[in-house]
Amino acid sequence: MIRFYQHRKIFFAISILLILSSIVAAFINGIQLDIQFKGGTIVKYTYSGQINAEQAEKIVEQAVGRTTNCQLQSNMAKDEQMLIVSLASNEALTSQEQETITSVLTKAFPDAKLALSESLTVEPFIGRHFFINGMIAIGLSFLLILVYVGLRFKNIGGLSAGAMAIVALLHDALIVTGAFIIFKIPLNDSFIAAILTIIGFSINDTIVIYDRIRENERLLGKKVSTEELVDTSITQSMTRSINTNVAVFMSITVVYIFAQIYDIGSIRAFALPMMFGIISGCYSTICIAGPLWTMWQNHKQKVKSAHA
Repeated sequence: MIRFYQHRKIFFAISILLILSSIVAAFINGIQLDIQFKGGTIVKYTYSGQINAEQAEKIVEQAVGRTTNCQLQSNMAKDEQMLIVSLASNEALTSQEQETITSVLTKAFPDAKLALSESLTVEPFIGRHFFINGMIAIGLSFLLILVYVGLRFKNIGGLSAGAMAIVALLHDALIVTGAFIIFKIPLNDSFIAAILTIIGFSINDTIVIYDRIRENERLLGKKVSTEELVDTSITQSMTRSINTNVAVFMSITVVYIFAQIYDIGSIRAFALPMMFGIISGCYSTICIAGPLWTMWQNHKQKVKSAHA
């Protein structure tokens, strides 16, 4: 049996250090919002030959001084390739800036035969509305998880179990957010998708451990302390959690490698933070949720003893 509760301060210190690193990175790199959340302009070009999306991003950013995201897409129906340039800003792109972008891209990729296909503007208020709705979705997921865990695990202190699960999920959400910030990935719909995916994946692991705690409490009763009960339950479930997370991590890694090879920015922006989120979800399930629940239970027992 591994003494998770005994080493809880080390686990908590590691988590605090990681979260502080994300906060420091936010001050250094800033938090970039993509066009979906901030508003701006999307310019689409058809092209032939080869274009490097990362190089195109740097060229456009230097030319107009706006946060830029470039993606390459293939239209099988029309047998054409497209370069999609997204420029996040509170102001729409002027015609002069658009001409500048076309000029610098044509100069950088002379053999690509770039041709302007269309230009779309996303108003800032639409971006804010989308961002708020995304945050509401995340908040509702936390609330529903709290209610579900509270009802399902009433016999082991449902509210405390739900609250500690939410703390672990917040930990995972902060780690995923930190990955976006550290790697300078603009926050967009991939950010919301990654957070919601990690929340669902991580809570599943936590529920498995809670279920084991409930079962062991029924079998062992008062023969063991709360610390031993939780440490035993986590140890019994740990192999399953690690194997599951390793399998998912390898799958996401393959997706990331695929996106890197074929230069698919949208998939890369989702897969990379997900890789960190999966590691964080496994860690928080094993090292954070259980020890925190034990601390809560011990505190409740001390309060009862004091009033007895």
